[in-house]
Amino acid sequence: MGKLKFGRYDFACQSAFAGYAMCSLSIPVSLVFIGQSLDFPLDSGGMSAGGMLHLTRSIAIVAALMVCGLIAMRIGKRRTMGICTLLMGCGILLCALAPNYWFMLPFLLIAGFGEGICEGIATPFVQDLHADAPERYVNIAHSYWSVGIAVCVLGAGSLLSLGVSWRYVLAGAGILTLLAAPLFLWRENPERKYPEKTTASSLPEIWEQSKNIFRTPRFWLHCLAMFMGSGAEFCLTFWSAAYLQLTFQAAAWTAGLGTAAIAFGMFFGRNFFGLIAKENNLKKILAGAAAGTFPLVLILACITPDFLPSRTGLFALLLGILALCGVGIAPFWPTMQVYSVKQLPELDSTMMYIYLSATGIPGAGFFTWIIGVLGDHFGLQGALFLLPVTLILYLLLLYFDSWKYRKKTSSDILS
Repeated sequence: MGKLKFGRYDFACQSAFAGYAMCSLSIPVSLVFIGQSLDFPLDSGGMSAGGMLHLTRSIAIVAALMVCGLIAMRIGKRRTMGICTLLMGCGILLCALAPNYWFMLPFLLIAGFGEGICEGIATPFVQDLHADAPERYVNIAHSYWSVGIAVCVLGAGSLLSLGVSWRYVLAGAGILTLLAAPLFLWRENPERKYPEKTTASSLPEIWEQSKNIFRTPRFWLHCLAMFMGSGAEFCLTFWSAAYLQLTFQAAAWTAGLGTAAIAFGMFFGRNFFGLIAKENNLKKILAGAAAGTFPLVLILACITPDFLPSRTGLFALLLGILALCGVGIAPFWPTMQVYSVKQLPELDSTMMYIYLSATGIPGAGFFTWIIGVLGDHFGLQGALFLLPVTLILYLLLLYFDSWKYRKKTSSDILS
């Protein structure tokens, strides 16, 4: 296993993932305060409205995923990534200025469109940069999503606890995201240019490649797994701060620590899985991670404020569980994408990454919204019982994939 080597565009992509996370998480971390300010308090029937914010963002992300391949074909992946960081940062800056709930929704569409481009192009951007070992570099690049989460929630939690307005939190996330744009858009070193690889030269060719993908039943099986896995991943990330605040009356700073614990777990998990990932053990990583996360989310759904007499001990336990959950959900997105591309090498990899993301994002939006709806009826803690269900379905899909395509995956440990 060769030594890892990083350059300007690795750092650019890592910064984009961190900015993407800050834009995505600045709203859920501040959600309780946004709800109070914009008249949809979460503890008074506003959880559905809170979940709708992410659902709206998800719609824009999916729309962007449908066209980002064409954009990258026209102007190249490097410039496309630079533009997406500009859209993400500007969109969240506008959200910071929103006078009411209904103004925030269209501003989220702008940010979400930039996030969708990042979601669709960032992974093939890394693959083209490191075609020799994409399964390693993709996991490591995705780990910087977790760095962005940690920076956002710890910074936001501190500021909100000090009484700083949520508007400044969103504005800060937008400005930090904009700082990544020059790494992509600044003039290139002629000796170290990004290796642009255009796999399609026209819209009909893209359509032909897409038809080949859509006609492949195994691709749709992997899409279902992406849908379930992303739902479990983002529900934990989105609702963890509100879960600690509403169920255990945690301060904003403590609630931020909960999301940060997930982020640190994801960062460790993605770097660890990136180091050990090989083409023949990707499904083992996915199944093991899902099986290990199942009892953890079950504990989160069952634990009560009086579980331990010591409040400090209770929060230490909760933070530990959330960190382990972060490790468990870490490979769901990047490793599943690489696994699918490796198992279907006859299909175009760039379009595969885009379409897999296009099913993962709705999964994140759908399950986040459903958690909010269930939370309005059964409380947020009761709604968390949805997470073990998604993990069971995820595992069943992985085992069905092994059984159905046993001959094609004879080297896989689960076959």
